[in-house]
Amino acid sequence: MPLSRIRRSGVLAGTIALAALAATVPAQAHASRTSPLPAVTARAETAALYDDEAGGNANADDPAIWRNAADPGRSLVVATAKEGGLRVYDLDARQVQAVPAPSGPAPGDAPGRFNNVDLVHGMRLSTGRADLAVTSDRGNDRLRFYRINPSRPGGPLTDVTDPAVRPVFSADQHEVNEQRTAYGLATWTDRATGRAYALVSRRESTTIALLELVATGSGTVDYRRIRTLDLPSSFRLPDGTSWSPCAEPGELPQVEGMVVDPADGTLYAGQEDVGIWRMRADLTAAPQLVDKVREYGRPGTYDEATEECTPGPDPGFGGRRLAADVEGLTLITQPDGDGYLLASSQGDDTFAAYDRETGEGNEYEGGFRVTASGALDGSEECDGAAALNAPLGSKYPKGLLVVQDGHETPLATERTATGFKFVDLGKVLEALDD
Repeated sequence: MPLSRIRRSGVLAGTIALAALAATVPAQAHASRTSPLPAVTARAETAALYDDEAGGNANADDPAIWRNAADPGRSLVVATAKEGGLRVYDLDARQVQAVPAPSGPAPGDAPGRFNNVDLVHGMRLSTGRADLAVTSDRGNDRLRFYRINPSRPGGPLTDVTDPAVRPVFSADQHEVNEQRTAYGLATWTDRATGRAYALVSRRESTTIALLELVATGSGTVDYRRIRTLDLPSSFRLPDGTSWSPCAEPGELPQVEGMVVDPADGTLYAGQEDVGIWRMRADLTAAPQLVDKVREYGRPGTYDEATEECTPGPDPGFGGRRLAADVEGLTLITQPDGDGYLLASSQGDDTFAAYDRETGEGNEYEGGFRVTASGALDGSEECDGAAALNAPLGSKYPKGLLVVQDGHETPLATERTATGFKFVDLGKVLEALDD
């Protein structure tokens, strides 16, 4: 979100203190983009989702791509719709299943609200190995698990969440209702042990939790917390001053977009008003700041009457490539170890690509926009993104990129709408290689 868009407050504690790190983050020269970025266009888009009663309170947020190994052309996209639950789409962007979010435990409690989604492949359940869609239920502060079976009558997803799952962060229902709850999500399978995990961020906080996913004897999935880590909320600037992103009093700069590189267990986390962090997915080492948003170091004054921040003069300590918020993170992996980390630069409707190799310092490799073409509009204020660099039948022989569109353009209506765009990944790679 841009600096002027404010979220509700929340204050949290963590288990790893990083105050010293916050004071030593290096400065990065500020510069404007000097040449236009290449544009790619979508091949398909989902039907618009409407965040109102008439539209089922559905709001597109985050996608994941499941590859059907037996028939790649019948692969699926699983996506969150917040209070609208989950949506499953085929490669023509047609909806094949809608899964409702659960209600609150009692009248007046917060309803289910699915925020982010990721996949776990081949998890061993008591009923056999299964691919799972895992989603963060921000409304109930829990993770939810859905087994994927493309041949299942009625739709490919079956709920296998254990009924006994506990809140990820909250101590009781009152805290759940305050909505300082499970927010961003990335899954990770440790190649050394075969154990599956979820990295979960907390809304209005800098906290990230590592949860181990646990198969129960009844065929369901539970989880247990391993450890947490707190990213910095205050930063020492080159001029000796201390800076924190402007926000409602008590609110800390939160993380949402996250992805784990399966090759080496590196977690990338987007702290929305700060930048992209790189760290071990087991949360046992200090994070490193890969890149900063342009607004990094810029002061702001919060106005309680308008519930907005008024930005001050830019001191020039921010990055060059990202405009707050940093949102959807995804990886384009390649067999030789090359590839890209992609980040949604929500503030200017662009996507930034970084070298996947950590030894190269995740250098910036270029960027692009998803723009309108014919009847399909582009992607604006993108929240979530997912890429899969593998053949997906005749429609996407070089892979697929799915991005959220925060300003879907529906026909003949003034209602605010969101949706997802399906982009040929081959075209994205061509744009980045030019």
